[in-house]
Amino acid sequence: MALADNIRHELAPPHPAGRPFIIGGLVALVLGLVLGRWLSWVGLAFTLFCLFFFRDPERVPPGRPGAILAPADGRVVSIAPSAPPAELGLGNVPRWRVSIFLSILNVHVNRVPVDGTVTRVAYRHGAFVNASLDKASEGNERNSIALRLHDGREIAVVQIAGLVARRILCSLSEGDAVRAGARFGMIRFGSRTDLYLPEGVRPLIAEGQTMIGGETVIAELAI
Repeated sequence: MALADNIRHELAPPHPAGRPFIIGGLVALVLGLVLGRWLSWVGLAFTLFCLFFFRDPERVPPGRPGAILAPADGRVVSIAPSAPPAELGLGNVPRWRVSIFLSILNVHVNRVPVDGTVTRVAYRHGAFVNASLDKASEGNERNSIALRLHDGREIAVVQIAGLVARRILCSLSEGDAVRAGARFGMIRFGSRTDLYLPEGVRPLIAEGQTMIGGETVIAELAI
């Protein structure tokens, strides 16, 4: 069963954001049949890479009341107190921030960590340093999202561009009601996702752990 699950994961259909790249690779593959074999090989390699990078497997949230889920696949590179991005207007009181680094091999689809309502979506231009570095949270280009939980507490998710990432996609708008585990965007080609927990809530995971977006429980609300 584990082998079958792994195969389904790696062969999952691509996210819609990947379609233009996949089509471009297929066009190069076809043109190569006329213009030169080398172009066909390039087109084939690029198409296969995009099918892998943009894969979008189904995820099953655990359904645990009060669970805060990982907003992305990847490795936890930092767990530290930090104030949320100023553009979200959540104040400057430090709260626990969990930073997840997504390598080019990870699934890059972002997922909602908890049920709630979107209160703010704020995009900020910035640099493109290595997303595994802690300074990426402050200096890199980012898209910040604030969610209000049903009990009035607030949580934040920040999509951060990486060294080669140049496009942050987010489908959320202010006022949207969202469900834990739902897809809400992605970042192309290497990135980082930060999760700011509600004040007083501590993470249950450790640095170095591997996250599965929409499934791994990062923290639990006291309910």
